[in-house]
Amino acid sequence: MRVLIVVTHLLGAGHLTRAAALARAFAQDGHETTLVSGGTRSRLTGLDGITFIQLPPVRTIGTDFKTLLDEDGAPVHNFRLAERRILLLQALRATRPDIIITELFPFGRRVLADEFMTLINEARSLSPRPLVLCSIRDILASPSKLERIEETHARILESYDAVLVHGDPQIVPLEATWPVDERIGPLIHYTGYVDENPEPIPQGMRNGILVSGGSSAASLPLYRAAIAAANEITEKPWRILIGRGIAESDFAALHDDAPAHVTVERARPDFRTLLAQAELSISQAGYNTVVDLLRSGVGSILVPFEAGHETEQRLRAERLKALGLAEIVPETELSPHHLTEAVRLGLSRAPLPPPHINLDGARLSVAVAERLALTRPALRRSNDWSPVERALARARDYGCAIRAWWRDDDAVADTPQLDRLLSLSRRSKAGIALAVIPHRLEASLGKRLRKEETAFALVHGWSHANHAPEGQKKAEFGVHRPTAIMAAETEQALQRAREKLGGTLLPVFVPPWNRVSPELIQHLPRTGFTALSTFNDRKAAFPVEGLLQVNTHIDPIDWHGTRSLADPAFIIANLAAAIDRRVMGTADREEPIGFLTHHLIHDNVIWSFCEELMMQLRHWGVPLMRPDQVFSGRNRITTLA
Repeated sequence: MRVLIVVTHLLGAGHLTRAAALARAFAQDGHETTLVSGGTRSRLTGLDGITFIQLPPVRTIGTDFKTLLDEDGAPVHNFRLAERRILLLQALRATRPDIIITELFPFGRRVLADEFMTLINEARSLSPRPLVLCSIRDILASPSKLERIEETHARILESYDAVLVHGDPQIVPLEATWPVDERIGPLIHYTGYVDENPEPIPQGMRNGILVSGGSSAASLPLYRAAIAAANEITEKPWRILIGRGIAESDFAALHDDAPAHVTVERARPDFRTLLAQAELSISQAGYNTVVDLLRSGVGSILVPFEAGHETEQRLRAERLKALGLAEIVPETELSPHHLTEAVRLGLSRAPLPPPHINLDGARLSVAVAERLALTRPALRRSNDWSPVERALARARDYGCAIRAWWRDDDAVADTPQLDRLLSLSRRSKAGIALAVIPHRLEASLGKRLRKEETAFALVHGWSHANHAPEGQKKAEFGVHRPTAIMAAETEQALQRAREKLGGTLLPVFVPPWNRVSPELIQHLPRTGFTALSTFNDRKAAFPVEGLLQVNTHIDPIDWHGTRSLADPAFIIANLAAAIDRRVMGTADREEPIGFLTHHLIHDNVIWSFCEELMMQLRHWGVPLMRPDQVFSGRNRITTLA
């Protein structure tokens, strides 16, 4: 599916970090993912395979979330807000998402309500309408005015399909900070905490004290108090990691004030490893920091951010203290003396084993979204797949394993249509065989295929020229041509394709228009081909010695009419019939069902149906085999993980 995630972080980078972790999880599960950020430009890593769009940034100072500023600290002009809305709509039209996720809105970011609602209202006008989800952290800032709560609930009920709560009710239920009533209760889905870095944490000897703050300047008092406390506790090494939001002059002052046993440096990408090696952590109680603490199991002292009547971090810290996982130094009581006392207490206590808390929130968020998408009629595009589902049930009853493969004809170059085809192949976790026309091959195709692990080329005739007499069905290698001439052309075609495509080419002959002279088939092994692919059920796995035949069976195009999508009910019935023929033994059970597409002439209707078909195959668990395995002659199934 296509997923569009929209986030604007106004103070720290935690919201963006969490949204990026969700984007990675969707992309890793095969979905075409776009992440739109409207906050301060941040250095994000690990976005391979994800489209990232940066809007003209806005930010705030402190907890004044009503006043938007630009990069230079000047109040944001309406022109910038209008430009952001235009870019958001362009992203919507370019991605045509099946799923839209707004981070925090409508529970927060009310200052950007016009922007978010412009996007959502435009999305609601699309057909099919995307699934719209809200992504929120475990703790919210509940507004004091009842009408604002009602406004939020009204927007959720009118425009959203579900709310993903990235928390664990063992730590804090949503009801602790937001009034969940019987109307929005059914839309709430707990996913567990979203870990931005789910890789295993290296374990080893723990030694020393690690101090870290958020990415904003709000953590400056914590750093100063930590350096003062380190002057009292000299028997342990200290490491203080300074966030990027701290000005260079302040960083230099902290560095100069630190005693010899204290290392002061900028925040590092290996923070999780450093945390696992520490005896004690001193930090704020932001969402991502707490996830790090829970993963590492290190004892911690929390100094929750509470400026501007913020309560999120204090509540999270208190819940962790109640579980025996942390000590608290309130921000209003932060001083060298109080911090020193807390550190000595923390070092004297043996750490408790953490309770079982769900930290797999990114993967479970994807699972929730996929389940909602598959059960929502708008995303299923109203096609009735029940004939195929019944045929698959019969196949299971008879012990008949149904497999599939995918062939696409007429490729000659790397084009936008090919890019869309290969993107769908990756999202579907399906290999694809490209029947290429050797005489018209361009260098760009070979260059592109060398970057694709599961796309392979087949030989699609020589020049795709029709040599049939007038009034007869089109054919390049039909019975009307001398066999010797055709054999020479196939040998030339194989040689040229190998020169252009190298190891991405499989020696499989695909005759244009799926028509081939029986006499030519006898010659194919002598010219270097090991396999043949046409259309309809094969009569024999090996029509001649040394030549495997694997055909295609389902073509979505109405070739003799509109040249757009054929009647979906007709295509679905053909697929069900192909399954039943294998169940009843009237077709070779060992031949996988082949899907035949022609990416260069697809319109949006054909593309949408193909995307839906691939999503359904994955949902049914029908293996889409890699082309190199299809034509290996083995019966073993190899699918993409």
